[in-house]
Amino acid sequence: MTHNILKSDILKAALAGVLTLGMASCTDDLKLSPIDPQSSQAYDDMSLLAKQYAVLGTTGQQGPAGKGDLSMDEGESGFYRTMFNLEELCTDECIWAWQHDDDIAPLTYIAWNKDSKRVSWTYSRLSYDITQFNNFLTANAEKTDGEWPHYLAEVRFLRALHYYYFLDLFRKAPFADTYQQGVMPEEKAGKDLYEWLDTELTTIEGQLAEIGSYNNSQNFGRADQGAAYALHARLALNSEVYTNGAIKDYQKAVDYCDLIIGSGKYELSKTTNANGYTGYEQVFMGDNDQNPQAMKEIIFPIRQDGTRTQEYAGSTYLVSSMRIAGMPFCSTNNCWSCNFARHTLLKHFFNNPEKDMPHATDDEVTELLKAKYDGKGSTALTVDEVIDVDDELNITTADVIEKAKDDRAMFYTGVGGKIRSLSTKQITGFENGASIVKWQNRRSDNTEPSNENFSDTDIPLFRLAEIYLTRAEALYRLGTDDAQALADLNQLRSRAKATEATSIDLNILIDEWCKEFYMEGRRRSDLVRFGMFTGNKYLWDFKGGEADGTSVDKKFNVYPIPTTDLSLNPNMHQNDGY
Repeated sequence: MTHNILKSDILKAALAGVLTLGMASCTDDLKLSPIDPQSSQAYDDMSLLAKQYAVLGTTGQQGPAGKGDLSMDEGESGFYRTMFNLEELCTDECIWAWQHDDDIAPLTYIAWNKDSKRVSWTYSRLSYDITQFNNFLTANAEKTDGEWPHYLAEVRFLRALHYYYFLDLFRKAPFADTYQQGVMPEEKAGKDLYEWLDTELTTIEGQLAEIGSYNNSQNFGRADQGAAYALHARLALNSEVYTNGAIKDYQKAVDYCDLIIGSGKYELSKTTNANGYTGYEQVFMGDNDQNPQAMKEIIFPIRQDGTRTQEYAGSTYLVSSMRIAGMPFCSTNNCWSCNFARHTLLKHFFNNPEKDMPHATDDEVTELLKAKYDGKGSTALTVDEVIDVDDELNITTADVIEKAKDDRAMFYTGVGGKIRSLSTKQITGFENGASIVKWQNRRSDNTEPSNENFSDTDIPLFRLAEIYLTRAEALYRLGTDDAQALADLNQLRSRAKATEATSIDLNILIDEWCKEFYMEGRRRSDLVRFGMFTGNKYLWDFKGGEADGTSVDKKFNVYPIPTTDLSLNPNMHQNDGY
């Protein structure tokens, strides 16, 4: 009988302390000593498995702060947030408003070094989680009864996912596939790590539940074959980059996409619902684990719940960091006013954002406020008054979407919180750019979120839209079926109600990756694959530390191995240039 992993299971495991009981919380030296998960009979098999999943969406034993897994600011320590920051804050998509925060400016400008705190935090989180997976797998390696073959394969998938991020970010990993206390991991890099991942995924694919088995309310969030196929397709699409040209597995990427699309188990979320939320919008809302349309697109999510899995490093981070108090429809009281859109992101939707994009201007707002609200400032408006002003000036998010002719242009440029600039020559605060409202805690049925401060929104780590675009790019690079590649790309443009493309090339593809997936924790990886992250082939605002952008050294295509790990593990070697 298949057990269910519900949010309550993840919470129970996360709060139980089974992962770190008896273990020092400090992991700066990566000498982790987790307990044998079988040492306590108080936790059933499902609770032990649920804890393996819980590390994707929680940060410690208590939540949202207290008894953190890692010895750092707990809110900064989570799997998704650490990875997201290294994949997004350095790209053309967003800027963190407060440049004085720890190690933010080097990410903004692509100027980090081997002592970067945020690089070290990501490295530590990936290492920590892998150690937990290895401990679970080693302790339970001989179990073959009941659901255990599935459980072990699922944890091997989670471990492969983490090694994938090591490969993507660092091109190498401190590698171990068993738990042996006191034994230093070996270095596995480039082609060797790629081939291990390729083999590992191939092996576990036959051991996981059939594709789409867990795409339902009872098991949503567990990894079945669909999750492994999606990771394998992503790995293969990046094969040339990850192996320094030694392997070009584009056909393998196509083959895995074919398996997912051909299964008929997933569908794009296309239909605007009765409350006016578009199909695209519903994928990123607070009930995306209950809305059947959104669930059908999501192949593998990170589970989140505002009441039962409180954190500052998952979707709460995504929602709260992109809101400021006074914005309408915030769906949270926790507005941090941190991440806003770079000007270049807006240019993917508008040729000339200042001219073409609906937005509040000082003069028109002042005139309206003088006429209707006795001239009081925009920050003194109530939220209802903000909505009224935005509607009257036609500067709502709906107006932005309509003008962009693309449902994915989910930006707010109204008066809520503060009047925004659409471009800036200096980073001074959250109002320096448009607000991004793609991630939200509102529910598609208009019921209330479970918590006013923490997000219910599950994070779609893999979704069907990626599979269509992966197949489109892989087919184009192979040069075997441009017609099918164009058709796949237009699946996404049609869903977004955007004008369908009539031809396909690399520029169109990288533009589509941005429009469909901005702020989903993958932009750096895509730009590297297209040869656009470093150098001067593609510039964006504040790349290289200049307002208009400038070239950066190719060494920044990969992150450095943290100095702390090099000093403790003689098996690891620094990446070139650092």
